[in-house]
Amino acid sequence: MRAARRASGIPWAAFARAAGFGEAYLRNIENGNRPVTASVAAAYDLVLKTGGAFGSALADAPAATARHAPWEGATLAVLTELVDGRRVDRRSFIAAGVALSASATSWSRAVAQMPPDRPAMVHVGNPRLLAHLEERLDYLRRVDDELGSGEVHKQAGGELSLAVRLIKAGRHTDADLRRLYTIAAEASRQVAWTAFDQGRFGIAQRHFDASLRASVEAEDVITGAYSLSFAAIQCYSTGQAGRAVSLLDTARTQVRGKATPRMDAMLAARTARALSKTGAKADTAHQLHVARAALDKGRSDDDPKTLYWVDYGEIEMIAGSAALDLGDPAEALRRFAAGMEAYPGDEEYPRTHAIYLARAAEAHLALDDLDGAVAAARHAAACLSSVDSARSASQLKDLRGKLAPHAADPAVRDFLEAG
Repeated sequence: MRAARRASGIPWAAFARAAGFGEAYLRNIENGNRPVTASVAAAYDLVLKTGGAFGSALADAPAATARHAPWEGATLAVLTELVDGRRVDRRSFIAAGVALSASATSWSRAVAQMPPDRPAMVHVGNPRLLAHLEERLDYLRRVDDELGSGEVHKQAGGELSLAVRLIKAGRHTDADLRRLYTIAAEASRQVAWTAFDQGRFGIAQRHFDASLRASVEAEDVITGAYSLSFAAIQCYSTGQAGRAVSLLDTARTQVRGKATPRMDAMLAARTARALSKTGAKADTAHQLHVARAALDKGRSDDDPKTLYWVDYGEIEMIAGSAALDLGDPAEALRRFAAGMEAYPGDEEYPRTHAIYLARAAEAHLALDDLDGAVAAARHAAACLSSVDSARSASQLKDLRGKLAPHAADPAVRDFLEAG
């Protein structure tokens, strides 16, 4: 609706008058803070002459639930709906991307209203229980690295359900309640990430939204920004690179002056990756420079535990992927080679390593190096032999499709026939 209104060139005041609604009210609807009603959809269709498109889209949408709830005081209702699992969200990746942008805008606005200074948390309840929950989430992150997202999706959902149950019990100090919301935010992010890895974009979007909401309740901007960086991957992986850049800009704006250099490096590297998909070569190079310079500052005692995977190897792998998207396969191979020297690889991160190997195979293929392409493809397939990841399997399937025209080559033919 926002895109269509802007494209019309009608000034806001004139548009609101023609639609018959207040300008502030319509702004809140476009920002995702109020639900779209049938009368508003009809007004947009009338003023913009869209032939009933918005009214039809609204009629086809799932029934309104807590996902439309305002950010003030609705977090627990949203989390409860998710853990109750009352419906399956099958929205398209485009619709999910639009919703993620609305969530990011609302999160940024809510973060700006957080108290500027809070005393350090003092836990007087059962800190061992909370520490145990955090350890279990850390364990699930490692399992996802090694085995993929299938089982982790279910387990992370269980952890989220437990966190919500504890929040609803209501027997916590303010500090422990905030810590529980941080746990819920990370558990919801894990559910979102594993859903995306399995190709379930609507479910991922709803859990990213819940993660951002919970981070606001926790007054934990770092956890929220971390979740937003994974939401950006969903966007740039589904053809919405510009939206991904916007999400990352939002995250970086809100953590400025609060994040450690390692967090800054991660956000800059993912921004570079998103920018490479828009063709912005100079901006991509600049963000990779920012990422490397931030890592050069070394580790910090304040680094979030979630950033264990951020190192020079990861940055170089991202640089290789970016170079491939920017049409420079030779540079991509140089970056992949540098990354693999520093990257743990097959043992710790087989899924991620397989994705990078598949991209390296594409770079070899672009340089007419069939032997190099097949060697990297075989290595990628070996990495995925025990990994449950629809995203990685799709990457390998796409690679097989690109190798298929070269099936006359014996090595290529053997690889393709191996299945």
